[in-house]
Amino acid sequence: MKPIRSPIELNRAGKQALIEALGFDGMIRFIRQFEPSSGNYTEERHQWLDRLTADEVFAQIKQASTRRHK
Repeated sequence: MKPIRSPIELNRAGKQALIEALGFDGMIRFIRQFEPSSGNYTEERHQWLDRLTADEVFAQIKQASTRRHK
């Protein structure tokens, strides 16, 4: 492997390594984790959480758990 000399080369080599390890779709999903997003997460979270009851949250958790174990 040749030494990486510039930020552009580092970026290319990193993306290529991710593609080889995760595939193209996996590479895209991985990179998206680190991109800045817009909006106010706390405010948006309250918009959907505040309207749920504890029983609804537990039911959703149970449903998700059941789907995973099938």
